[in-house]
Amino acid sequence: MAWMVPARAQTMPVIGYLGSENPERYASRLKAFREGLGETGYTEGHNVAIEFRWGEGQYSRLPALAKDLAGRPVNVIVAAGGAEVALAAKSATTTIPIVFEMGGNPITLGVVDNLSRPRGNLTGVSSLSVEVSRKRLEFLHEVRLDTNVFAAAINPTSPTSNSQLANLQTAATDLGLELVVLKASSEQEFDGMFAAVREMRAGGLVFSSDPYFAYRSPQLAALAVRHAVPAMTQSRDFPLAGGLMSYGGDFHQSHRHSGMYAGRILKGEKPSDLPVQRVTKVELFINLKAASALNISFPPSILSSADTVIE
Repeated sequence: MAWMVPARAQTMPVIGYLGSENPERYASRLKAFREGLGETGYTEGHNVAIEFRWGEGQYSRLPALAKDLAGRPVNVIVAAGGAEVALAAKSATTTIPIVFEMGGNPITLGVVDNLSRPRGNLTGVSSLSVEVSRKRLEFLHEVRLDTNVFAAAINPTSPTSNSQLANLQTAATDLGLELVVLKASSEQEFDGMFAAVREMRAGGLVFSSDPYFAYRSPQLAALAVRHAVPAMTQSRDFPLAGGLMSYGGDFHQSHRHSGMYAGRILKGEKPSDLPVQRVTKVELFINLKAASALNISFPPSILSSADTVIE
């Protein structure tokens, strides 16, 4: 028995997991990932090991962390939580299978060149969070028709920031709105950003789709309440924490599917034989308590289309 235990441990497959934040901020995503992995018959610690590397909110650290994982005996790398994670993993290896999870368009961002037949060592899951950024501005405008000035929060370090900003500016032009762009890539800049929105008397603050913002939903919600600023993000975590609204992809489904793909690759399937999955469900969450505090009334059309209304 003493001889057999280490022998079994050596044959256990290993998943290298690269994340942009830390385990606490990824908790709900990791739960969904493990659910998907379990659906293929794998349970962490039982018949698969997971080796984690965390960026702690610093995108610049991801390439080195990805290279470190690629230098270890891992069977597959899971790059979950955004385009910056996927691109870091892609730059680290051309041989180890990679499963990515992101909200942008994988072709536009250069992650893969074909969704149905992704050549090379990458496949994964993509949601519509980035593509629906402009819809957040439209929703916020519908509940603040009394003003034509709105602010947009952009993370300049994100690889999707330019395309999202272009989409938001196009939407603002179509709606006849003035859009003030505010840039933030650190927590220290958040308070000043909300203060600026209040000082300029803007109708609200629309956040672009970015993992850095999504994983700090409780902090952003608290600042929105403190500064009395109507705001809208991509993540349901924001209204659940007290913010006004969110509109974005279903992260539970996208992370669950990434777990399923990791399991299928461990069973022998090749990334090139697994088409990139598109999670097309987009969630609208509304917090009526936050709306009441802001003196905002939602049109019946928005309320009826919401996936969840928090009373």
